[in-house]
Amino acid sequence: MQHYTLARFAPTLFVVLWSTGFVGAKFGLPYAEPATFLLIRFIIVAAILVVIVLWLRLPLPRRAIEYFHLSVTGILVHGVYLGGVFAAIHFGLNAGISALIVGTQPLLTAVMVGPLLGERISARQWLGFFAGVVGVFLVVQGKISSDGQQILGVSFCVAALIAISIGTVYQKRFCAAMDLRTGTLIQFVAAGIFIAIFAGIYETGAIEWDPRFIFALAWLCIVLSIGAITLLMWLIRQGAASHVASLFYLVPPLVAFEAWILFDETLDSSAMAGMVLCALGVWLVLRKSTPK
Repeated sequence: MQHYTLARFAPTLFVVLWSTGFVGAKFGLPYAEPATFLLIRFIIVAAILVVIVLWLRLPLPRRAIEYFHLSVTGILVHGVYLGGVFAAIHFGLNAGISALIVGTQPLLTAVMVGPLLGERISARQWLGFFAGVVGVFLVVQGKISSDGQQILGVSFCVAALIAISIGTVYQKRFCAAMDLRTGTLIQFVAAGIFIAIFAGIYETGAIEWDPRFIFALAWLCIVLSIGAITLLMWLIRQGAASHVASLFYLVPPLVAFEAWILFDETLDSSAMAGMVLCALGVWLVLRKSTPK
């Protein structure tokens, strides 16, 4: 009975935890620059994963090409994606809008998967893609006409969206058989090197070790990078990964609600309409076809 209850509510719990990543970034960014913040996060998560790998005596990949593919994926999925989101929030973009832009990743990935992996894109998925495009336009059109920092924030989010979409397809193509623990360790090390170079060139490295920053860092490292990913691994083993995917369209509204409660962020009517359209688009793309 307890196992059934956990399996039933775990996908919802995962999506709720995942949504807090955007809020955690906004909570900690006043005390550290985005790349510096991420670098500390990557170092801590990599150290935890090293302990897990050594404790469980997990074998590392043996071929250089495997390290290359994992590193490329890590730089795209962790380095550029998270770096773009953190930079966007750092430059003043609402956490809810940031979540919405990158939350259209299933739409872009579905369109990319067709040509690259030979998978057919249905008419319903095309409809979902165009609904998402219109929704994103409604959300960001006011930001594009505002100050330069908002435009920069939107640009970083778009870069993050492209990176996570390409990284997802790349991982599906070249890293599908990886062990999630050792593979994730290699990905975080590669992403950490990438972010360290960026931080060294463009940032001062200054950190204010405020209790709120420490809390945000601990939350992102332990609850998000370790806890949420472990929960996702368990869900995949239970065959519930599709249920998680079907709930991902709820992440942007959840982030918007959390940001409203914690930071008094608000969305205008155009942005709210765009959020509804994006949620509809992602739902159309992820919804499974009814067997004939």
